[in-house]
Amino acid sequence: MNYFIKILRFGIPYKRFAFLNILFNMLYALFSALAYVAMIPMMQILFGTTKKTYSPPLYQGVSEIKSFIEGFFNYKVTQYLEKDNGMALLFVIGMIISLFFLKNIFNYLAMFFITFLRNGVLKDIRNSLYKKTTSLPLDFFSEKKKGDLMARISSDVLELQHSFLSVLELLVRDPLTIIFSLVVMFSFSVKLTLFVLIFIPLSGIIISQIGKSLKRKSARVQTEQGEFLSILEETLGGIKIIKAFNAQESFIKKFAKSTQRFFNFSNKLLNRQNLASPISEFLGILVISVLLWYGGRMVLVDQTLNGAIFLSYLGLAYNILTPAKGISKAFYNIKKGDAAAQRVLDILEAKDDMEDHKDAQNLARLNKEIKFEKVSFSYKNNNVLENFSLQIKKGQTVALIGPSGSGKTTVANLINRFYDIKEGQLTLDDIPINKIKKSDLYALTGMVTQDSILFNDNVINNIALGNSEATIDEIKKAAEVANAAEFIEKLENGYETVIGEGGNKLSGGQKQRLSIARAILKNPDILILDEATSALDTASEKLVQNALENLMKNRTSLVIAHRLSTIKKADLIVVLNQGKIIEVGTHKELLKGESTYKKLVELQTF
Repeated sequence: MNYFIKILRFGIPYKRFAFLNILFNMLYALFSALAYVAMIPMMQILFGTTKKTYSPPLYQGVSEIKSFIEGFFNYKVTQYLEKDNGMALLFVIGMIISLFFLKNIFNYLAMFFITFLRNGVLKDIRNSLYKKTTSLPLDFFSEKKKGDLMARISSDVLELQHSFLSVLELLVRDPLTIIFSLVVMFSFSVKLTLFVLIFIPLSGIIISQIGKSLKRKSARVQTEQGEFLSILEETLGGIKIIKAFNAQESFIKKFAKSTQRFFNFSNKLLNRQNLASPISEFLGILVISVLLWYGGRMVLVDQTLNGAIFLSYLGLAYNILTPAKGISKAFYNIKKGDAAAQRVLDILEAKDDMEDHKDAQNLARLNKEIKFEKVSFSYKNNNVLENFSLQIKKGQTVALIGPSGSGKTTVANLINRFYDIKEGQLTLDDIPINKIKKSDLYALTGMVTQDSILFNDNVINNIALGNSEATIDEIKKAAEVANAAEFIEKLENGYETVIGEGGNKLSGGQKQRLSIARAILKNPDILILDEATSALDTASEKLVQNALENLMKNRTSLVIAHRLSTIKKADLIVVLNQGKIIEVGTHKELLKGESTYKKLVELQTF
């Protein structure tokens, strides 16, 4: 139930719709009871038991409202009976139709306004999930599968609509319908109503027992759905490798095992769910049957109840059973939706250890240096950097080289603050990196990686990703500096061309130059090049290398590279091995003697 309350807080911005829903539900419940009361005069006419009243009643206050309304009806019916029995019957039927019409109009209006609340809550939950997902640190995503996250944002939120949010329609309407109906029923017969009230809670208890294990079963279904979505995401991302290694059967079997588990869990869940409706219907018929026996005796044997009133009473009793079943179903849905709500709230309430410090400072420009002081870092139990110290002065180009796993990319990730350091200190202009506002830090840095990360959008929006206010002339200028303008203009729609998912309509060199144009347009103080040319052929590398040199001019740059052409012009080359700095110097300095750098150059293995 706690999860239900937490989800309901998303409804606060839509409280006006909730108030309107409550108002029209109250009117619905009132007219629902009155509609069955209005049937009494009709049946009295049919049975010839109408109490004739020849003068209009006097209103004597709220406490006598029942007698006043009853007297008024009898007075109007008497007037029509004096003229024609058929007219009296038409009058009563017209009243019944009017009451049922108003009841259904109010029901529609209540559902009309609750729709805005339900869909608004769903929209805000999805937006909050997406916003939270983009703000969480990378550590979080290393623990979660992409498919599972997708399942939480899509199917789990949809489950909330079918479970929790469907309950909103019942929170006011059904309890009020029961209350108004019971008030009228008590006015007819206290003894008979108390008899009915014994059976309704019993049926509710039986229904609630069915839902006890639903949360656990529903959690299994939703977890398994996240599992096969993860397999699907991996398959689509690696389809080339799967085909190249003829591994289709292996992945098909893996996916089939997951869907089989989903099939089994879903069957158990739905079979338990399907029990609720027939059992509740049977219990309802049982209550009506007992009521017919007990109330029938009051009419035929004891003669303490009028037959017309008893028939109307049966209608009111049925009017209670339907919302009572709805409340039981609502309780069941809350149980079922608990698992989905918990999975959604796991994301929304995930702790972000990298939020801005309360004393976070602004840093609009890098004025002096980036400084690592005895920094140690590890992923889980895997040490990556150990006692790492390095000074990168403003405007300097520093290259990091070394074998795979030596910690090069980790250094870049720490400057971007994708992760927080555990030991030592990293400062920008003598300000600890965790004391700089993240928005300022991200504005300071630009990045070009080995895998050109582009989006399924046009060329303009891909280049302008880091500078949404850039003009088309500025975008074209950035493309020219990146040696990308020529191929862009040859595309089908030029700068308006949609480049496909991940830029798959472009070659490797074209994608990389587009990434460089994006970095140029952002104009960052700190530039990070993470093996930006390692995946390119010689012809493409030359074009990209020229673009990179244009990009690095008058900029603080950190270069991670496997190719000599990329790093030999660096102001400082840092050689890493197993997270430690083993050599530092310029290209010429490091080539002297029998240095590790010289061996790497000769072998081109960095």
